Amino acid sequence: MSESRPRVGLFVTCLVDMMRPSIGFAAVKLLERAGCDVEVPPTQTCCGQPAYNSGDRADTKAIARNVIDAFEGFDYVVAPSGSCAGMIREHYPHLFEDEPALFARAQHLAKRTYELISFLVDIRGVTAVEARYDGTATYHDSCSGLRELGVKEQPRALLRTVEGLALKELPDAEICCGFGGTFCIKYPDISVKIVDDKVAAIRSTGADTLLAGDLGCLMNMAGRLAREGSPVRVRHVAEVLADMAGEVAPIGAAR
Repeated sequence: MSESRPRVGLFVTCLVDMMRPSIGFAAVKLLERAGCDVEVPPTQTCCGQPAYNSGDRADTKAIARNVIDAFEGFDYVVAPSGSCAGMIREHYPHLFEDEPALFARAQHLAKRTYELISFLVDIRGVTAVEARYDGTATYHDSCSGLRELGVKEQPRALLRTVEGLALKELPDAEICCGFGGTFCIKYPDISVKIVDDKVAAIRSTGADTLLAGDLGCLMNMAGRLAREGSPVRVRHVAEVLADMAGEVAPIGAAR
Protein backbone atom coordinates (compact mmCIF):
# COMPACT_ATOMS: atom_id res chain seq x y z
CA MET A 1 0.00 0.00 0.00
CA SER A 2 1.38 3.39 -0.98
CA GLU A 3 0.46 5.76 1.84
CA SER A 4 2.03 8.74 0.09
CA ARG A 5 -0.56 8.62 -2.67
CA PRO A 6 -3.08 5.85 -2.00
CA ARG A 7 -5.24 4.33 -4.70
CA VAL A 8 -8.86 4.94 -3.70
CA GLY A 9 -11.91 3.26 -5.18
CA LEU A 10 -14.93 5.57 -4.98
CA PHE A 11 -18.16 3.77 -4.13
CA VAL A 12 -20.54 6.25 -5.72
CA THR A 13 -23.82 4.84 -4.25
CA CYS A 14 -27.09 4.35 -6.12
CA LEU A 15 -28.76 7.57 -5.02
CA VAL A 16 -25.76 9.72 -5.92
CA ASP A 17 -25.45 8.04 -9.31
CA MET A 18 -29.13 8.42 -10.18
CA MET A 19 -30.21 11.54 -8.30
CA ARG A 20 -27.23 13.74 -7.42
CA PRO A 21 -24.03 13.05 -9.41
CA SER A 22 -22.54 16.33 -8.19
CA ILE A 23 -21.87 14.63 -4.85
CA GLY A 24 -19.70 12.09 -6.60
CA PHE A 25 -17.74 14.81 -8.38
CA ALA A 26 -17.34 16.67 -5.08
CA ALA A 27 -16.02 13.48 -3.47
CA VAL A 28 -13.45 13.04 -6.24
CA LYS A 29 -12.33 16.66 -5.86
CA LEU A 30 -11.90 16.32 -2.10
CA LEU A 31 -10.06 13.02 -2.35
CA GLU A 32 -7.69 14.30 -5.02
CA ARG A 33 -6.99 17.42 -2.94
CA ALA A 34 -6.14 15.04 -0.09
CA GLY A 35 -3.47 13.42 -2.24
CA CYS A 36 -5.34 10.33 -3.44
CA ASP A 37 -5.51 8.71 -6.85
CA VAL A 38 -9.22 8.11 -7.37
CA GLU A 39 -10.88 5.53 -9.58
CA VAL A 40 -14.56 4.69 -10.04
CA PRO A 41 -14.94 0.97 -10.85
CA PRO A 42 -17.55 0.73 -13.64
CA THR A 43 -18.83 -2.66 -12.45
CA GLN A 44 -19.94 -1.41 -9.04
CA THR A 45 -23.61 -1.70 -8.16
CA CYS A 46 -25.81 -1.15 -5.12
CA CYS A 47 -24.26 -2.08 -1.77
CA GLY A 48 -27.20 -4.43 -1.16
CA GLN A 49 -28.62 -2.63 1.85
CA PRO A 50 -32.28 -2.49 0.65
CA ALA A 51 -32.31 -6.25 0.11
CA TYR A 52 -30.48 -6.81 3.41
CA ASN A 53 -32.96 -4.69 5.37
CA SER A 54 -35.83 -6.58 3.73
CA GLY A 55 -34.44 -9.96 4.78
CA ASP A 56 -33.42 -11.03 1.26
CA ARG A 57 -30.12 -12.61 2.22
CA ALA A 58 -29.58 -14.46 -1.07
CA ASP A 59 -29.73 -11.34 -3.24
CA THR A 60 -27.71 -9.38 -0.69
CA LYS A 61 -24.90 -11.94 -0.90
CA ALA A 62 -24.96 -11.88 -4.70
CA ILE A 63 -24.68 -8.08 -4.68
CA ALA A 64 -21.93 -8.17 -2.06
CA ARG A 65 -19.88 -10.63 -4.12
CA ASN A 66 -19.99 -8.20 -7.04
CA VAL A 67 -18.90 -5.29 -4.84
CA ILE A 68 -16.05 -7.34 -3.38
CA ASP A 69 -14.87 -8.19 -6.89
CA ALA A 70 -15.22 -4.61 -8.14
CA PHE A 71 -13.12 -3.11 -5.35
CA GLU A 72 -10.39 -5.73 -5.13
CA GLY A 73 -6.91 -4.25 -5.09
CA PHE A 74 -7.64 -0.71 -3.90
CA ASP A 75 -5.81 0.67 -0.90
CA TYR A 76 -9.08 2.15 0.34
CA VAL A 77 -12.75 2.22 -0.60
CA VAL A 78 -14.56 5.47 0.15
CA ALA A 79 -18.27 6.32 -0.06
CA PRO A 80 -20.00 9.71 0.35
CA SER A 81 -22.53 7.90 2.53
CA GLY A 82 -22.31 6.51 6.04
CA SER A 83 -25.17 4.18 5.20
CA CYS A 84 -23.45 2.41 2.31
CA ALA A 85 -20.02 2.49 3.95
CA GLY A 86 -21.58 1.03 7.08
CA MET A 87 -23.18 -1.77 5.10
CA ILE A 88 -19.86 -2.80 3.60
CA ARG A 89 -17.80 -2.30 6.73
CA GLU A 90 -20.13 -3.69 9.37
CA HIS A 91 -22.38 -6.21 7.63
CA TYR A 92 -20.52 -7.76 4.70
CA PRO A 93 -18.34 -10.05 6.85
CA HIS A 94 -21.39 -11.47 8.63
CA LEU A 95 -22.95 -12.40 5.29
CA PHE A 96 -20.15 -14.85 4.54
CA GLU A 97 -19.42 -16.41 7.91
CA ASP A 98 -20.25 -19.81 6.39
CA GLU A 99 -17.96 -19.26 3.36
CA PRO A 100 -14.34 -18.97 4.60
CA ALA A 101 -12.79 -17.69 1.36
CA LEU A 102 -15.37 -14.96 0.85
CA PHE A 103 -15.43 -14.18 4.56
CA ALA A 104 -11.72 -13.34 4.42
CA ARG A 105 -12.22 -11.13 1.34
CA ALA A 106 -15.22 -9.41 2.93
CA GLN A 107 -13.21 -8.71 6.06
CA HIS A 108 -10.36 -7.30 4.00
CA LEU A 109 -12.75 -5.01 2.13
CA ALA A 110 -14.48 -3.95 5.35
CA LYS A 111 -11.20 -2.88 6.94
CA ARG A 112 -10.39 -0.68 3.94
CA THR A 113 -13.82 0.98 3.64
CA TYR A 114 -14.61 4.45 5.00
CA GLU A 115 -17.20 7.18 4.86
CA LEU A 116 -15.84 10.14 2.88
CA ILE A 117 -15.45 12.82 5.55
CA SER A 118 -14.12 10.47 8.20
CA PHE A 119 -11.57 9.20 5.67
CA LEU A 120 -10.40 12.72 4.89
CA VAL A 121 -10.02 13.65 8.56
CA ASP A 122 -9.07 10.39 10.28
CA ILE A 123 -6.96 8.71 7.58
CA ARG A 124 -5.63 11.53 5.41
CA GLY A 125 -5.29 14.07 8.21
CA VAL A 126 -7.21 16.86 6.48
CA THR A 127 -7.78 19.73 8.91
CA ALA A 128 -9.09 22.47 6.62
CA VAL A 129 -10.59 23.03 3.18
CA GLU A 130 -10.39 25.84 0.66
CA ALA A 131 -14.05 26.70 0.21
CA ARG A 132 -16.51 29.52 0.67
CA TYR A 133 -20.21 29.35 1.48
CA ASP A 134 -22.09 32.45 2.53
CA GLY A 135 -24.81 31.43 4.92
CA THR A 136 -25.75 29.78 8.19
CA ALA A 137 -25.88 26.00 8.18
CA THR A 138 -27.02 23.29 10.54
CA TYR A 139 -25.88 19.67 10.36
CA HIS A 140 -27.91 16.45 10.70
CA ASP A 141 -26.11 13.30 11.89
CA SER A 142 -27.23 10.36 9.76
CA CYS A 143 -27.90 7.20 11.75
CA SER A 144 -25.52 4.74 10.10
CA GLY A 145 -22.61 7.14 9.84
CA LEU A 146 -22.97 8.16 13.47
CA ARG A 147 -23.75 4.83 15.11
CA GLU A 148 -21.86 2.38 12.94
CA LEU A 149 -18.88 4.49 11.88
CA GLY A 150 -18.48 7.20 14.51
CA VAL A 151 -18.93 10.11 12.11
CA LYS A 152 -19.73 13.11 14.30
CA GLU A 153 -17.04 15.71 14.82
CA GLN A 154 -15.22 15.20 11.50
CA PRO A 155 -17.69 17.08 9.24
CA ARG A 156 -18.15 19.84 11.81
CA ALA A 157 -14.38 20.32 12.09
CA LEU A 158 -14.02 20.85 8.33
CA LEU A 159 -17.15 22.97 8.03
CA ARG A 160 -15.70 25.39 10.59
CA THR A 161 -12.91 26.13 8.12
CA VAL A 162 -15.28 27.12 5.28
CA GLU A 163 -15.03 30.85 4.71
CA GLY A 164 -18.31 32.73 5.19
CA LEU A 165 -20.11 29.79 6.82
CA ALA A 166 -21.64 30.01 10.28
CA LEU A 167 -22.49 26.65 11.84
CA LYS A 168 -25.40 26.32 14.26
CA GLU A 169 -25.94 23.08 16.13
CA LEU A 170 -29.19 21.25 15.36
CA PRO A 171 -31.30 20.25 18.38
CA ASP A 172 -31.54 16.45 18.54
CA ALA A 173 -29.09 16.24 15.63
CA GLU A 174 -28.49 12.56 16.40
CA ILE A 175 -32.16 11.57 16.08
CA CYS A 176 -33.28 9.82 12.87
CA CYS A 177 -34.85 11.88 10.08
CA GLY A 178 -37.46 9.18 9.44
CA PHE A 179 -36.10 7.89 6.14
CA GLY A 180 -34.40 4.67 7.21
CA GLY A 181 -34.27 3.24 3.69
CA THR A 182 -37.24 0.89 3.37
CA PHE A 183 -38.53 2.00 6.80
CA CYS A 184 -40.26 5.03 5.28
CA ILE A 185 -42.13 2.71 2.90
CA LYS A 186 -43.09 0.11 5.50
CA TYR A 187 -44.10 2.62 8.17
CA PRO A 188 -45.05 5.85 6.38
CA ASP A 189 -47.07 7.38 9.23
CA ILE A 190 -44.23 6.95 11.72
CA SER A 191 -41.74 8.20 9.15
CA VAL A 192 -43.75 11.38 8.52
CA LYS A 193 -44.01 12.12 12.26
CA ILE A 194 -40.27 11.71 12.68
CA VAL A 195 -39.42 13.99 9.75
CA ASP A 196 -41.96 16.57 10.94
CA ASP A 197 -40.13 16.74 14.27
CA LYS A 198 -36.82 17.00 12.43
CA VAL A 199 -38.07 19.86 10.25
CA ALA A 200 -39.29 21.71 13.35
CA ALA A 201 -35.81 21.37 14.85
CA ILE A 202 -34.25 22.67 11.64
CA ARG A 203 -36.54 25.70 11.66
CA SER A 204 -35.66 26.44 15.29
CA THR A 205 -32.00 27.01 14.40
CA GLY A 206 -32.75 29.86 12.01
CA ALA A 207 -30.26 28.32 9.58
CA ASP A 208 -30.72 28.91 5.86
CA THR A 209 -28.96 25.67 4.88
CA LEU A 210 -29.26 22.06 6.00
CA LEU A 211 -26.27 19.75 5.56
CA ALA A 212 -25.76 16.03 6.05
CA GLY A 213 -23.59 13.21 4.73
CA ASP A 214 -26.26 10.84 3.37
CA LEU A 215 -28.35 11.65 0.31
CA GLY A 216 -31.29 9.50 1.42
CA CYS A 217 -31.67 11.55 4.59
CA LEU A 218 -31.23 14.79 2.66
CA MET A 219 -33.85 13.92 0.06
CA ASN A 220 -36.31 12.95 2.80
CA MET A 221 -35.83 16.19 4.73
CA ALA A 222 -35.70 18.31 1.57
CA GLY A 223 -39.03 16.87 0.44
CA ARG A 224 -40.71 17.70 3.73
CA LEU A 225 -39.20 21.18 3.86
CA ALA A 226 -40.38 21.86 0.30
CA ARG A 227 -43.91 20.69 1.06
CA GLU A 228 -44.00 23.15 3.95
CA GLY A 229 -42.78 25.96 1.72
CA SER A 230 -39.53 26.34 3.65
CA PRO A 231 -36.75 28.43 2.07
CA VAL A 232 -34.04 26.29 3.71
CA ARG A 233 -31.49 25.08 1.17
CA VAL A 234 -30.44 21.43 1.42
CA ARG A 235 -26.99 20.21 0.38
CA HIS A 236 -24.62 17.30 0.88
CA VAL A 237 -21.70 18.28 3.07
CA ALA A 238 -19.22 17.26 0.35
CA GLU A 239 -20.65 19.84 -2.07
CA VAL A 240 -19.92 22.63 0.41
CA LEU A 241 -16.49 21.35 1.45
CA ALA A 242 -15.46 20.97 -2.20
CA ASP A 243 -16.59 24.55 -2.93
CA MET A 244 -19.12 23.27 -5.47
CA ALA A 245 -22.35 24.48 -3.89
CA GLY A 246 -22.60 27.34 -6.34
CA GLU A 247 -22.48 24.97 -9.31
CA VAL A 248 -25.71 23.06 -8.61
CA ALA A 249 -29.14 23.83 -7.25
CA PRO A 250 -29.95 22.75 -3.69
CA ILE A 251 -31.32 19.24 -3.24
CA GLY A 252 -35.05 19.21 -3.84
CA ALA A 253 -35.08 22.60 -5.57
CA ALA A 254 -37.28 22.99 -8.62
CA ARG A 255 -35.31 22.66 -11.84
